[in-house]
Amino acid sequence: MLTTARQPDATVEVRTQAEPPTLTTSIRAETRRAAERTASDIAGLASPQPQWPPRRLSLALQGGGSFSAFTWGVLDRLLDEDHLDFDTISGASAGAVNAVLLACGLVQGGREGARALLMQFWTRMMNDGSFRAPMLIGGFSPAGSSVAFSPALRSGQLDPFDLDPLRQLLATDLDFAALRATACPKLLIGATRVRDGRQQIFRNRDITADVVLASTCPPLVHCAVEIDGESYWDGGYSTNPPMLSLVQDSETADLLVVQVTPSHDPYVPITMAAIDRRLDQIVANATLNAEIAALEWARTASASPRPQQIHRIAAEDHIEGLGQRNAADLGHGFVTLLHRSGRSAAHRWLKQATATTAAPRKEPHPPRQRPVAQAAM
Repeated sequence: MLTTARQPDATVEVRTQAEPPTLTTSIRAETRRAAERTASDIAGLASPQPQWPPRRLSLALQGGGSFSAFTWGVLDRLLDEDHLDFDTISGASAGAVNAVLLACGLVQGGREGARALLMQFWTRMMNDGSFRAPMLIGGFSPAGSSVAFSPALRSGQLDPFDLDPLRQLLATDLDFAALRATACPKLLIGATRVRDGRQQIFRNRDITADVVLASTCPPLVHCAVEIDGESYWDGGYSTNPPMLSLVQDSETADLLVVQVTPSHDPYVPITMAAIDRRLDQIVANATLNAEIAALEWARTASASPRPQQIHRIAAEDHIEGLGQRNAADLGHGFVTLLHRSGRSAAHRWLKQATATTAAPRKEPHPPRQRPVAQAAM
């Protein structure tokens, strides 16, 4: 009876301990939940979900002689996207030509104007049957030009009266005043200062025909281009294309690098022409890879990096054997292949489900086994 009588008392005691929390406890719990929600909101702002395809894009256009017709194809496809706007565009050598054509065309005639201006330029390049055509866009390498023309035919001797056909094309096709319009994308055109080998970046207000000529000037073919008392050579030697300045100036979350010069070649070159070609490819990509590596380091080392994604479309991933082709080849069939491949590559990039970073880059598929002998230039 005593045991039975104590059980209700124990039950009452337990219920007393389980009483609702006090007002102070409730306030503390609500404060904690509010802090968690605020932290979640801040994290969401710092790392927004990427929008795909992007609505605004900055471009880095590598130079590479006739290989830059691949970039023409990429731009041609991007211009099909009515919702896509361009923020900042950097370029060197033939990439600078594409950048200026795109920007000027957009100001003068919108998307169709840009598409028409790019097509007009590259069609003229294909139809120019003279040996001078490849020189307009840096198609001859420093070493390759010496092989082709010998030391007796260089610089001023090759073009003694400065009758540069590229200057004529630029004067005919482009209104450089349009590059200073408010609606024009920001431009960064790279050239190499001869006196110290450092890169020089020209922006919209400073871009003239001379700036584009300087960015595309192979030193063993053309005289150095002088601008405000400084002499310049091809921008591909120091920045191909400008990347660090592009990231600093760009206000977009997505940057697209269009790489036209092959990074990989399965063959060890043994002929003089093949060695020259491979050296040019290595030099052209060295500055690009170095700047991308620096950007990756800065992104990982920074406590609060600006949300930015670097994408890359590489021509060699879409054209088999590009490393064995000649960047001075402006034949109709080859340029058409480059343009078509560029359009196709850009289409696949736009339709992908998620974005991919530029570094590390996926290695291309192993090439098919072919004879050790060097392919013909």
